[in-house]
Amino acid sequence: QAHFVESGGGLVQPGGSLRLSCAASGLTFSDYSMSWYRQAPGKERELVARIGGIGGNSDYAGSVKGRFTISRDNAKKTVFLQMNSLEPEDTALYYCNAGYRGPLFDSWGPGTQVTVSS
Repeated sequence: QAHFVESGGGLVQPGGSLRLSCAASGLTFSDYSMSWYRQAPGKERELVARIGGIGGNSDYAGSVKGRFTISRDNAKKTVFLQMNSLEPEDTALYYCNAGYRGPLFDSWGPGTQVTVSS
């Protein structure tokens, strides 16, 4: 069964940056596209960014395009999310999962909290 552990969140001021990491296990990592999701209080979980298995293609939600960058290190079985120019609206619990057109596994990690506030 796939297992994901997210890290790197924190409290940051508007305009600041954070780099999230997601370590995966229990799957042949390089065979899978990977995605980052987020869920704000009272809202549904939404797709933020996704990247193909070999990292050649990526896609972003309109609200983060130009500010966030997804990348991956297949040797370390880790996917990253570089977040720049953070806005209060980016405040949420951030998760990762395998898949490009939706999460493939039911086993979500604990997530990492991102809070953008002055």
